[in-house]
Amino acid sequence: MCAHGKGDDQALPLVVLLHGRGADESEIVRLADHLPDGAQYVALRAPIAENGGFAWFANRGIGRPVAESLRSTMDWFRAWLDEVAPPGRPVLLVGFSGGAAFAGGLVLDDRPAYAGAAVLHGTLPFEAGLPVDDGRLAGLPVFLAHSDEDHVIPRDLLDRTWEYLLTQSGAHVLAHRVAGGHQVTPETVGELAGWISRTLSIADGASSGATR
Repeated sequence: MCAHGKGDDQALPLVVLLHGRGADESEIVRLADHLPDGAQYVALRAPIAENGGFAWFANRGIGRPVAESLRSTMDWFRAWLDEVAPPGRPVLLVGFSGGAAFAGGLVLDDRPAYAGAAVLHGTLPFEAGLPVDDGRLAGLPVFLAHSDEDHVIPRDLLDRTWEYLLTQSGAHVLAHRVAGGHQVTPETVGELAGWISRTLSIADGASSGATR
């Protein structure tokens, strides 16, 4: 299931909002109210029921996906995306916590398919069967928000994500260390909104921004 935020024109770029583990689409879709016009916002529900909410993958510890589970749900996501976003439509991913790991897996798996990705208080899915070689995300706009007060995601994974994205991935990263622990603050939302505006302008100027 999915929830639609503002923007109902399927000719607009698509921003897919990916909720955290144990939540659902009804929470993160509210973020769209604070993000810029000029895009269609859709919050998708993760496919795995878990503890009264939903998850993007089975894990073997916080932030550590089971490779086979992540592959299965990424394939499921791509089948959904192919139905709602024809080739040439720019697609941005915005993920929080577990949704950030899922967004990271999607862009590592198929970087050309996406116009950008926001990784909010989460880790990339290291050691889950996906390539993390140098330059893997070359040219991809990435918004990265981490907090030194985050006590949910293991510190080693947060640090590894920060280091990889900023120094090895080849992505064009806008990175922020923010206060507030494991949550999206108004400051982060404001920075995210500006990044989305700039990224969509780049995508529009390139006519396609992403191809699949």
